[in-house]
Amino acid sequence: MDQVQQIRDKIDIVSLISEYLPLKKMGRNFKTPCPFHTEKTPSFVVSPERQIWHCFGCQKGGDAYTFLMEYENLEFPEALRILAKKAGVQIEEYSGIKSETSSKKEKIYNLNRKALDFYHYILTSHNAGKKALDYLLKRGVKKETINTFKLGFAPGNNRALSDYLISKKGYKKEDLLDAGLSTYRNGGIFDFFVNRIIFPLFDHRDNVIGFSGRILDSRQVSKYVNTRETLVYHKGEVFFGLNIAKEKIKKENQAIILEGEFDVISCFQEGITNTVAVKGTALTESQVNLISRFTQKVTLCFDSDAAGQDAIKRSLSVLEKKGITATVIAIQNGKDPDEAIKNDAFAFKKAVKNDIDIYDFLISKALSVFDKKTAIGKKKIGDEILPFIFRIENEIVREHYLKKISKELDTTYESIAKQVEKLNKKDVGNIVSLSPQDKKTRKEILEEYLLSLIIQYENPKLVLEKVAKILSDFMLDVLSYQKILSNLFLFFKENENFESNKFLRMLPTELFSGFDTCYLYPLPKFSDKEKYKEEVIKIAQEIKTLYLKNKIKEISEKIKNKEKNEEFDDLEKLQEEFDRTTSLLNQKIEV
Repeated sequence: MDQVQQIRDKIDIVSLISEYLPLKKMGRNFKTPCPFHTEKTPSFVVSPERQIWHCFGCQKGGDAYTFLMEYENLEFPEALRILAKKAGVQIEEYSGIKSETSSKKEKIYNLNRKALDFYHYILTSHNAGKKALDYLLKRGVKKETINTFKLGFAPGNNRALSDYLISKKGYKKEDLLDAGLSTYRNGGIFDFFVNRIIFPLFDHRDNVIGFSGRILDSRQVSKYVNTRETLVYHKGEVFFGLNIAKEKIKKENQAIILEGEFDVISCFQEGITNTVAVKGTALTESQVNLISRFTQKVTLCFDSDAAGQDAIKRSLSVLEKKGITATVIAIQNGKDPDEAIKNDAFAFKKAVKNDIDIYDFLISKALSVFDKKTAIGKKKIGDEILPFIFRIENEIVREHYLKKISKELDTTYESIAKQVEKLNKKDVGNIVSLSPQDKKTRKEILEEYLLSLIIQYENPKLVLEKVAKILSDFMLDVLSYQKILSNLFLFFKENENFESNKFLRMLPTELFSGFDTCYLYPLPKFSDKEKYKEEVIKIAQEIKTLYLKNKIKEISEKIKNKEKNEEFDDLEKLQEEFDRTTSLLNQKIEV
């Protein structure tokens, strides 16, 4: 048996997707909010019978392979290997599995792993790393922690790693450049990281995707540098420490987001292990989507300087959009968590336990900066806070904070609400409405619904016969749906009962996607079979009516143009066609 199909047959798609998303049984299928776009009403459907998934919001769908590729941003060979391991299948390497992109990714992962081992060895076992090791130990980083996070050191010799990987490990210069480990200048190849403490960056699958390097020599310009963008490393999609923290994050249902690597390490050593660090100044949408796989509560603990406080505000919009609960840890005795822990670890732990709702935190900050007793101060507090409050989607929560602000500013709730309404109008005015070019027509929507009703009926042949009487002389606008319908008629000439897998064997592969969409289409609940049949007849007749009305409109335009231009040839034929089509519109067919 083909190994791709063998693995597909062994993997249960419901079990697979349940590892990533909370699925809820809905009839014969399962539903959940889609992980690939923001939505409040679940439109992501999984079929255990067909072993497929489809989102009716963003229109993505497929099988176990496509889900893993989409969710984990993998190439097919990577997804194949992961699923093969889950299925207990030993895959054979052959050209059909390999791809240039996946091969490059694997080479970068392997290169990064060897670079990690090199840097870690230099730090922990070589004289060239002694100064860096002493620095870390003086900062309170334990040797056990150094080993846990696989910290390393890039020596001052600016060709040390490049020479090692090329001469000792047999890699080419181009490989090192692709991985971002080396850089090309003055006709030669040199190490990207030189004389820096190295923090390896892992993805949540424990692949080494890049590195962050911190200065050891104060004469160096940038305090931190990160691996440049590569095929596997994208700064806005990464957390430092997620590979270590993910299980604790799941268990606690809380991720504490910090700014720096040393912040994470200091927290880790104090037993606060559900912490990760952003590789930037604020959370990105990609990072929020990633962390939401592990928890629905995010606690921000950014630096107490202006940049850190601004990052809290910028992170809030993406957290609110994803529907994640957001809180803040207020640092009292240091500029960042690392310093706060060194100054008073007990006080920091207490602050962690008493995290503050993010809106309470922002209100408190604004009240501490501006004078709420003056009109100007009240205005500045409102300008600072209200833009965040009016974007709260939950009406109850929004009203709670509006009332709190009105109380703090000693003003009426109505005046605060009016100011929020002004912000809302201004916000709406700034949005440019763009109509999707691929928006479906009413008839196309009805055709999809009709085909879904037919396919999902317990015996499609019974309702198909009724549809045939109504639409026998008409074609559906969506060509793929018309072809599926035609194939259904052919199928029931040879078969009495419907089996989806048997039907798919006779269906052209290019129609699979359209069939799967209709097979998973969320139908309303019908009280009995008769109501279901009535719905099928009603929709088929509406499709017929829309077709005839469009046809009548088209003929009318032709007649008007003929009369306007005094072109009387074929006018009689057009009039006959108009009368015939109109009579069909009024015709009632007994089904």
